[in-house]
Amino acid sequence: MTLKNRYDFVFLFDVKDGNPNGDPDAGNLPRVDSETGKGLVTDVCLKRKVRNYVQLTQNGKTGAEIYVREKAVLNQQHERAYGALGVDLDKDDKKRKGGDKVEEARKWMCQNFFDIRTFGAVMSTGVNCGQVRGPVQLTFSRSHDPILTHEHSITRMAVATEAEAEKQGGDNRTMGRKFTVPYGLYRTHGFVSAPLAQQTGFSQQDLDLFWESLKNMFEHDRSAARGEMVSRKLIIFEHEGELGNAPAHELFDRVAIHRKNLDAPPRSFSDYEITVNRENLPGGITLHELI
Repeated sequence: MTLKNRYDFVFLFDVKDGNPNGDPDAGNLPRVDSETGKGLVTDVCLKRKVRNYVQLTQNGKTGAEIYVREKAVLNQQHERAYGALGVDLDKDDKKRKGGDKVEEARKWMCQNFFDIRTFGAVMSTGVNCGQVRGPVQLTFSRSHDPILTHEHSITRMAVATEAEAEKQGGDNRTMGRKFTVPYGLYRTHGFVSAPLAQQTGFSQQDLDLFWESLKNMFEHDRSAARGEMVSRKLIIFEHEGELGNAPAHELFDRVAIHRKNLDAPPRSFSDYEITVNRENLPGGITLHELI
């Protein structure tokens, strides 16, 4: 069942005593807008968690493979597509670039990999399977309030090698650092395009799995570095038609976040009030609140 409706959505999640998305260019500090001090989480970070959830829950199911996964060699996946089409890439170097079978290979990749038909992919690397523009797109997440980064010194009571132990004279303690955000409520916006979904084969079943992933992905992504991360709100605006019935920004403005006490720093989700304006919705818009 291909999609016949456009969707726009607001997704809220929070973090407590953790690092939601470290910046490798800044020593793994939590990402932050340097002008406002508000925290950032990239779209790539959230897509990674969606991929991990789908791989965990749909492992082995037809059409639910994950293309961008840990330690994957992408061209090997492209070769699988041509193998399924009966094309011998070793016989003709021109075929290695795709030849006249690129569109068929692209279609095979969409059919077999959930993340390709959802988020899209550039598959023109070496073994050419074309490019896919995904129907589901996410913005960067931004915290409602500025975040404060805490730096913690930590101690490990062991060393990695005998040479390190000898150098320290038997005192095998080593020091390290850890960065956390005491609390942050993050907001991201997302879009689902029906015309692009029809091009990639993204179905209603795929969309339901995507919503499920947003609701549950943090439950299976626990680590000491990320503290407590929780999906708090998923508010979906369903359009009656493929092209939409209202501008996305006007729908997003209906979801408002208010801090209850401006004199104290926020430290939990209960410190906020989330309101959704359901009155006078534009014609053809249906509002769903899944969390």
